[in-house]
Amino acid sequence: MSTEIFLITPPFTQLNTPYPATAYLKGFFNTKNISTAQSDLGIETILEIFSKNGLTHLFEAIGNKNTALSENAQRMIALQDSYIDTIDHVIRFLQGKDQVISYHISSRNFLPEASRFEQTDLMEWAFGTMGINDKAKFLCTMYLEDLSDLIKETVDEHFGFSRYAEKLGRSANSFNELYENLNQPNTYIDHIYLRLLQGYLSTFKPRLVAISVPFPGNLYTAFKCAQWIKKNSPETKIAMGGGFANTELRSLSDEKVFEFFDFITLDDGELPLERLTLYTQKLADKSNLKRTFLLENGKVTFYNDTHCNDYKQSEVGTPDYEDLPLDRYISAMEIANPMHRLWSDGRWNKLTMAHGCYWGKCTFCDISLDYIKVYEPIAASLLCDRMEELILKNGQTGFHFVDEAAPPSLMRALALEILKRRLVVSWWTNIRFEKSFTRDLCILLRASGCIAVSGGLEVASNRLLALINKGITVEQVARVNKYFTEAGIMVHAYLMYGFPTQSPQETIDSLEMVRQLFKSGVLHSAFWHQFTMTAHSPVGHHPEQFNVRKKEDTEITFANNDIAHIDPTGADHELYSFGLKKSLFNFMQHNCLEDPLQKWFDFKVPKTEVEPSYIENVLLEEEAPVFRPNAKVIWIGKLLKHSFFTKSKKGLHREMASLHFINLGKSLEIQIQKDQAIWLLEKLESLSITSGKLTTMQDLKLSYEQAGMEDFELFWDNKPMTGLYKIGLITL
Repeated sequence: MSTEIFLITPPFTQLNTPYPATAYLKGFFNTKNISTAQSDLGIETILEIFSKNGLTHLFEAIGNKNTALSENAQRMIALQDSYIDTIDHVIRFLQGKDQVISYHISSRNFLPEASRFEQTDLMEWAFGTMGINDKAKFLCTMYLEDLSDLIKETVDEHFGFSRYAEKLGRSANSFNELYENLNQPNTYIDHIYLRLLQGYLSTFKPRLVAISVPFPGNLYTAFKCAQWIKKNSPETKIAMGGGFANTELRSLSDEKVFEFFDFITLDDGELPLERLTLYTQKLADKSNLKRTFLLENGKVTFYNDTHCNDYKQSEVGTPDYEDLPLDRYISAMEIANPMHRLWSDGRWNKLTMAHGCYWGKCTFCDISLDYIKVYEPIAASLLCDRMEELILKNGQTGFHFVDEAAPPSLMRALALEILKRRLVVSWWTNIRFEKSFTRDLCILLRASGCIAVSGGLEVASNRLLALINKGITVEQVARVNKYFTEAGIMVHAYLMYGFPTQSPQETIDSLEMVRQLFKSGVLHSAFWHQFTMTAHSPVGHHPEQFNVRKKEDTEITFANNDIAHIDPTGADHELYSFGLKKSLFNFMQHNCLEDPLQKWFDFKVPKTEVEPSYIENVLLEEEAPVFRPNAKVIWIGKLLKHSFFTKSKKGLHREMASLHFINLGKSLEIQIQKDQAIWLLEKLESLSITSGKLTTMQDLKLSYEQAGMEDFELFWDNKPMTGLYKIGLITL
């Protein structure tokens, strides 16, 4: 069987679901009738290692080593029969194929235990009374982590479940260290994935192998794959693309890279790979190549045909996961972060609502690059078409929209389309915490299946948020998070410390803001990371505008993204790292939320200047109702029953109505005047999501007045009507 393009994700990215790049590209090439195959060498390598045969070979290899081993490794080797006998059961359980064994696993008398199980004393504290399945999943994860530690100590120091030899790819301004490692004998892990690669090349016989490198932790293995292909199949052409190339290799000049790869492409891969296909078939010239590096006359040369435009998102097709072993991915479980559980647990179809970022102004972000700069949304109807196609093909109803920041207007349109088609899906995405996320929009998103959002709160300081040009305030974030939380949507925040000029006081005040957000219950999950100056961000382009300076430049011939810098006016940011992360771990478990912030640091820190009830007061502020004539009104609830009655008081009689509404597990009964009720009951039918049209507030006002009633706004913005949002009367 001959295949035009073989698409590879090299080890390692994630265990629970495929990284989507190759599936996106395969979906595109389907529209061009170009034959492709794809492989996730990461999951396949993991399944080779973590099997009965794999562990048997591993322990044999360890037995041939003459190096001194830690006490922990000695314990595991002594228990090797227990590992070999249990590994297939563990993998099947984590693949969702044998759930009954969770009782056996949870008993703590089934799995061999080593040093990672020291964390199990945190299980009850972190999770409360866990379900049997969750407890078993966590114990299996610790079991696999123990084996990972053993592999690193004994046969391959570079090993990691979601990254391999990452330090060789991170901030590698020079290719020399990676080059030296690539010319060392193959490691234990190298032999496994290269054997798998050999089998695929024998089967598919591709003209072009395209290797996607999303992260530094995939870089070494990508080069090893290319090295093997060059040696064993020299007629096969090899290209590299993906996130690492897009951000790190834009100024590539080291010729040695092309001992491994024939081409390196930048940014969206559809058009560059299509042009490469034509070029390898001798149907196009070098001048027709798009955003492609190659070696020409011994020099690295960049070709970019500016006469052709990239494909629109409506033209790239539906991602295609054919060839990938969807039923063999592994759902692990980490206890520290509930959002990380979404990333590591369950299988998710990956889609994109909009290419690029609709905001595109944050000064720490790579806004000069196409993956941020070129903003292009996809029509909600087309998104739903693709969702239905993926559900039909692979049976998975979970969707992770991998946007830089999903646009609120498109999220609204998508939610309406999902409800209109009566799709049953679960989905989550990345957002900006902006004021467009109103109470009612969050209710609509949850009704459509949205289960979680993540967004950047970053420094949690209004001065620094303005310097970052984030376009939000801490107060706004708190209100938006409240709406998401009340709707039943989990909220994760990306937090940053160490932005240029951030003072010790601002660092502590940011931590206090985060503490109060957790205490108020409007933030469920978060992660601190230290600011990194990147070459493609406004800070990297103009450091003097942010009162920082670059350290002495080194010659860059390979990777160029992270920039070492000096912040002469800010805090010693590294000093705060451990305390910030330790406090956050506790806050996520609702622990120590009343303790002083000094608790988390072993050095003197400033007292916070933030009032202890600041966030609480922000959340208590009532927003005055505003009549928006063009706002859309929809109804997603149900009327259970209604009745009319006469209300008498002091000799006065008033015709009234009692309306009883329901929506899933909620119910609400209201009483309004009979004429208002007759009008409302008639209108609710036309406001239904399935009616096929959207009604505005102005339409309702005119209809209300035409029915002979006055003061529509008084009726609409006062009790009992103001409570109907809880049952599904939504204004957008």
